[in-house]
Amino acid sequence: MRLLKKILLWAAAIVLVLYIGVCSYFYSKQADILFAPTKLADNYQFKFHGKFTEKKIKTDGATLDGLLFKSDSSKGLIFYLHGNGGALDTWGDIASLYTDLCYDLFILDYRGYGKSDGKISSEKQLFDDVQVVYDSLRSLYPENKIIILGFSIGTCPAAMLAARNHPETLILQAPYYSMTDMMKRTYPFLPTVLLRFPLNTDKYLKEVKAPVYIFHGDADNVIYYGSSVKLIADCKPGDELITLPGQGHARFTHNPDYIAALEKILE
Repeated sequence: MRLLKKILLWAAAIVLVLYIGVCSYFYSKQADILFAPTKLADNYQFKFHGKFTEKKIKTDGATLDGLLFKSDSSKGLIFYLHGNGGALDTWGDIASLYTDLCYDLFILDYRGYGKSDGKISSEKQLFDDVQVVYDSLRSLYPENKIIILGFSIGTCPAAMLAARNHPETLILQAPYYSMTDMMKRTYPFLPTVLLRFPLNTDKYLKEVKAPVYIFHGDADNVIYYGSSVKLIADCKPGDELITLPGQGHARFTHNPDYIAALEKILE
């Protein structure tokens, strides 16, 4: 009996050490789990159809890279905050949908993505960066002609910008309710106190005064569709959740239902 108790104590100690190790790894590698950037050489030359210019914007401790795509007859600007993978060399492929609808489009590469300097190290840093970029764009376009559009990981920064500023419209594609909510579903065995990037989309949406349109595919296996159902419940009357039947997590610009709804919004 005494031997069995010792074995159980040793087993419990080993499990505890392993659990602490997993928690430590998650805490230290959190940014690497959330963000999967592609780096581009400083002399990389972008090649896209249509008119575009590359813009360098200095923030606190970094220079961020972005592309401004121009329409032939601009009604305003869409500031696009992309997902957690890739860089502008692939994200730029979406531009023609928006420029064909007579909107200029600015796509930003976050820190560590593409030709942008540094690495994302905190939520505050990410938010400060996108605010600096928004301020730069606001010097080129009237704020009431700026639409903020966020996809996936970019939806919380987009909601934050819309809450703290006065854009014309906020559009979210496949948003998460919060990263705390996602963590509870994905890593239910880990305490949420470890989360360094809470990314509370729900909190910011409650403060947005501009019209809000949420798009989410009901076949999304990355960010569950119920996230948007919960988010729209936090929104003000008149805001809209547009469900895309059979749509997965990506390739929104190829979905005819998305394009049709977007055309109505941008009218």
